[in-house]
Amino acid sequence: MVRSLNARTVANLGAVCALTVLLGACSSMSLTSSSPPPEPALERAMPASIRADEIVGRWGLASFQDPKDRARTENAAKGQCKQPYVIGAGTHGGVVMHLADQATPQELDLKGSPSGKNYIGPTGPAAGPQDREIVSFDGRVMVTRFIDKDAATRYGNMVYVRCAPRA
Repeated sequence: MVRSLNARTVANLGAVCALTVLLGACSSMSLTSSSPPPEPALERAMPASIRADEIVGRWGLASFQDPKDRARTENAAKGQCKQPYVIGAGTHGGVVMHLADQATPQELDLKGSPSGKNYIGPTGPAAGPQDREIVSFDGRVMVTRFIDKDAATRYGNMVYVRCAPRA
């Protein structure tokens, strides 16, 4: 009796295994011809409404967290023109600036977006994690804010005030 019970259990387990294999094979087979999924369309880079040559130059730099401090911060940035932050022209049409937490400046692109916002950052889609948004720009004063929340908290709103040309 014990032998027939073991034999029956082994037979049942074998049947379950065979059905599992068959069902697995059926789910991987397709009766219709399917084409590969379409590749996502590459996002075309939109040109920024601000040109690189408009921001190349010497700038006084300061930052603020509280919008009420903007006017005071602009005055502080003017005072930094003795030791200006230099935004250089890139070799590929961009500008040479620092990324957050990077000691070496590199060429960054100016990027536009469908919403009309402008960004400065490495090559790639606008509003990427290493980009900074140009919050405002009037030719004399530029305010930027990093997209990355941690960098935005640490650096705040960066105020660039154009320094007078050297005499």
